[in-house]
Amino acid sequence: MGHPPFRAHAHPGFRTEGKSFMSEQWNSFFSMVGSGAAALAGLIFVAMSINPEIIVRNTTHKNRAINMLTGFTAVFMACSFALIGNQYLGALGFEWLVLWLIATVIFIRGYVIAIRSGMSSIGLSAPRLAGGTICYLAEVIGAIFLILGYRAGLYITAIATIVLFGFLISGAWLLMIGIYEQAK
Repeated sequence: MGHPPFRAHAHPGFRTEGKSFMSEQWNSFFSMVGSGAAALAGLIFVAMSINPEIIVRNTTHKNRAINMLTGFTAVFMACSFALIGNQYLGALGFEWLVLWLIATVIFIRGYVIAIRSGMSSIGLSAPRLAGGTICYLAEVIGAIFLILGYRAGLYITAIATIVLFGFLISGAWLLMIGIYEQAK
């Protein structure tokens, strides 16, 4: 039968009345991003399996690996939650809120442990920590917007996810460079 009619204030992109569903226009975005995240998580896992002893012995490499796998897994899970049919945006916002809060804590904790260990300084910098943290917090803010009934939360999380992908991919590259440098 389809979704119930969507009622909104004069500016439908911001605040909704009642309960609304995500429109079909988002399906392709979440399918593409979720598939990419799953593929990249798999590639990182395979790449890490080549030199697991170096990663396990080095606190920086170990925490960077945890952060990359957690980040890509969180993106995949967020996209999967978004593709659940006939789900109210408020429910999606709650799922994302829990997911992104956990991912944010893992990211910040891992980064701080890596900095304190002093084992490998490749790519460990305040701007990378700040940039990644901003991406994760934007995901949390987008989730809160959805819970409060603001469809703009979808756009906030989508943009944050795209930027986060850049941080995750560059973090994976830094992990591989760090392993290579240590193996020499």
